[in-house]
Amino acid sequence: MTQHDITTQALACRDAAQAIAELSSDEKRALLQAMAAQLEARADAILAANARDMEAARARGTSGAILDRLRLDAGRLGGIANAVREVATLPDPVGQVTRRETRPNGIDVLRVRVPLGVVTMIYEARPNVTADAAALCLYAGNGVILRGGSEAIHSNTAIAAALQQALTDAGLRPAALTLVTDLSRDTMLRLLQLTDIIDLAIPRGGEGLIRFVAEHARVPVIKHYKGVCHLYVDAQADQDLALDLLVDGKTSRPGVCNALETLLVHADVAAEFLPRAAAALRARGVELRGDERARALLPDIGAASEADYDAEFLDLILAVKVVDGLEAAIAHIRRFGSDHTEVIVTRDDTAAARFIAALRSAVVMVNASSRFSDGGELGLGAEIGISTTRLHAYGPMGAESLTVERFVVRGAGQVRHPESRSSKTT
Repeated sequence: MTQHDITTQALACRDAAQAIAELSSDEKRALLQAMAAQLEARADAILAANARDMEAARARGTSGAILDRLRLDAGRLGGIANAVREVATLPDPVGQVTRRETRPNGIDVLRVRVPLGVVTMIYEARPNVTADAAALCLYAGNGVILRGGSEAIHSNTAIAAALQQALTDAGLRPAALTLVTDLSRDTMLRLLQLTDIIDLAIPRGGEGLIRFVAEHARVPVIKHYKGVCHLYVDAQADQDLALDLLVDGKTSRPGVCNALETLLVHADVAAEFLPRAAAALRARGVELRGDERARALLPDIGAASEADYDAEFLDLILAVKVVDGLEAAIAHIRRFGSDHTEVIVTRDDTAAARFIAALRSAVVMVNASSRFSDGGELGLGAEIGISTTRLHAYGPMGAESLTVERFVVRGAGQVRHPESRSSKTT
């Protein structure tokens, strides 16, 4: 694809997005309901396309977290359709007045949410992102350009075709949802240079992809390099509760960014808690790597290196450390955390408040699983990504994060300098 071709596609998306921005809330909700229905109606075709991607991935030797993210089945596809429907039930962010003030001179100053314009998503083996990103961007009044990875090309194409059919049926231009099928690096680089057309780029995938996009883009980028999520078991923790949160956070789906990667345990309860934790995790196939104090209590676990505490394993591996208290846990997280999600287990409200105040991560949890750090679970319907970049959005991003505030001023003829008024003469 030439520079001209990708520019033409992007311009077509921008032009089509103008009609999306003008849709009423009810029209956008109807569009998303139709998109969900199309996904279900074309389920056989989508799953067949996904089977082709899975077969090719296995032939390349792909396994583990990437293969899990790529895989679709009837249940997962039904969940994708339901996520689109859930977005349609949310309050429409476009046109929301977030603040209103009447100035001393009588002018009314409003802050009103409006669409960003055109959002481009660059992602890897996550076919669900095709539907999630489309639903969220369109509901927020934006056009969306999707550039998925080669490993999911058949799945993404089938899903995008279903969604575009809903646009066509509604009398809208399908270019409002553009899937880039030329997956060369040159085309991606050209896409990221289109500063006059694209308003925001959101990369979603491994750390290497995100760093590549951030380093080469001229358009604004929302970044989320990795999820090094911690669970800290305080001296005042309910240990049964802590064990449940640990097992859920590490083993329910280890290949996602909100899975736990490091366990920190207060020294006062480590001798009691760590053997229980190790037994529960080993029963589920988790490899433990600990510091000297953890290994003194669990002699058969491996030694944890500095790199282990900085790692996003995305696998059944967990780093463990015994700490002297809350402040030591905070210091460890400040050093090794990725600003994603941190969890404290405690009955002590003062400790919980200190943990929340001391850490700047996008999501901080008290006595809840890290796996709730997800747009759908936090009431966003779906998420287009999790921002660990402190821009206009921070944390899981839903439809509201795909809008910006602008100022709308209403007056009755006020001027800033009365002496500049023209005077009528007879």
